[in-house]
Amino acid sequence: MREEGIGYDMSGKIIETENVTVSFDGFKAINNLNFSMDVGELRVVIGPNGAGKTTFLDVITGKVQPTQGRVLFKGRNLRRLSEHQIALLGIGRKFQTPRVYLNLTVRENLQIACNRQKNVFSALFGRPSSAERNTVKGLLETIGLTIKADLAAALLSHGEKQRLEIGMLVAQSPDLLLVDEPVAGLTDEETENIGNLLLALAESHSILVIEHDMEFVRQIARKVTVLHEGSVLYEGSIEEVQNEPRVIEVYLGEPLENQQKIA
Repeated sequence: MREEGIGYDMSGKIIETENVTVSFDGFKAINNLNFSMDVGELRVVIGPNGAGKTTFLDVITGKVQPTQGRVLFKGRNLRRLSEHQIALLGIGRKFQTPRVYLNLTVRENLQIACNRQKNVFSALFGRPSSAERNTVKGLLETIGLTIKADLAAALLSHGEKQRLEIGMLVAQSPDLLLVDEPVAGLTDEETENIGNLLLALAESHSILVIEHDMEFVRQIARKVTVLHEGSVLYEGSIEEVQNEPRVIEVYLGEPLENQQKIA
């Protein structure tokens, strides 16, 4: 089970980076990055390739240690904590490619995610408590896969696998969800489904989304952060971002509204 924050102000910042720099052989993937988001906020981070978006998530989750600066989660410095320790504190990350157990059913995937303290064998073959059954039932409804609960995950569409993995992430009760490009390669309908799911989850979770698809960003965005060369270039509403000259210049001088996908 993850640790609970003691005496933490739930109206405060859930994640902050202070002057964070990450250097790889002299190249600054992250350059003096200062960023923060509030508890309960849904934030979208965009930026061209090489802007440092994935490295930004790597730093938050402990996969990469900053060369300088620090990351605070609920006011706690994450420096020198392992990825596992950071996950236990309440940070969950969804990667671009779905990481689900293809040979197991949708229900079994969720059961395993709900029972991280157990081994896979006991999670699958032990008798689940009524609370665990209710949790899985609720998750199936949330991700819209109740009708496919007993189908092998391998038979799901790409979009359904994305929703399943988000459900598996939520099953671990993280305070902060990090979601990396959840709609890459999806149909318009699947993209809308993912957007609706994240909007629903945002009612009870803090969520940080990395995304390229601007139609999707418009669907879910409340506040957008634009990264460029490892630093925050601009923050504001999607309307403000679209009309900011510096942002337009970064995106090849072409207005964002004319771009379906930002490469």
